[in-house]
Amino acid sequence: MDQIKVGFALCGSFCTFSNVLPQIQRLIDADYDVYPIMSEFAYSTDTRFGKAKDFIDKIENMCGKKVMSTITEVEPIGPKAMLDALVIAPCTGNTLGKLANGVTDSSVTMACKAHLRNARPVVIAISTNDGLGASARNVGQLLNARNIYFVPYGQDDYSKKPTSLIADFNLIEHTLEFALKNVQVQPLIK
Repeated sequence: MDQIKVGFALCGSFCTFSNVLPQIQRLIDADYDVYPIMSEFAYSTDTRFGKAKDFIDKIENMCGKKVMSTITEVEPIGPKAMLDALVIAPCTGNTLGKLANGVTDSSVTMACKAHLRNARPVVIAISTNDGLGASARNVGQLLNARNIYFVPYGQDDYSKKPTSLIADFNLIEHTLEFALKNVQVQPLIK
């Protein structure tokens, strides 16, 4: 059987990268063929959580492939039917809003749009400080979208960030397995 080809797209929730990168390795260890994608912002921004180049080097070494970080690089995902599934982890509130409203102005949103044209699954691992605030309607809209599957999530820190939501990144592979069967893993809210 051929390896399942999975795009793994990272958005700019930099504080979660240390939890997300091991999930890329888990997919590789489970024999998925992982194609790395980063938003332009994630690809080019150094933060207190690390330097962009260090993250890029680590991801490229794990996957054995160059990180795709431009609209031009990811656009062929659709016409060439390059992927069996696409994971967006972390998926920020900004990206959620764009996906929910059909905005395609970044490498990650273009990868998603291109991939969805083939009616294949997109797995979203949310990480946003306003998931129970301004982004709540976008979460709801995407929960009802065809071929979109959410990694189970819960409140990040209810006392200091009462509207914040974060996925259980350890459930990415499990959610992906279900999404490939067109099933939303349950329970969704932890």
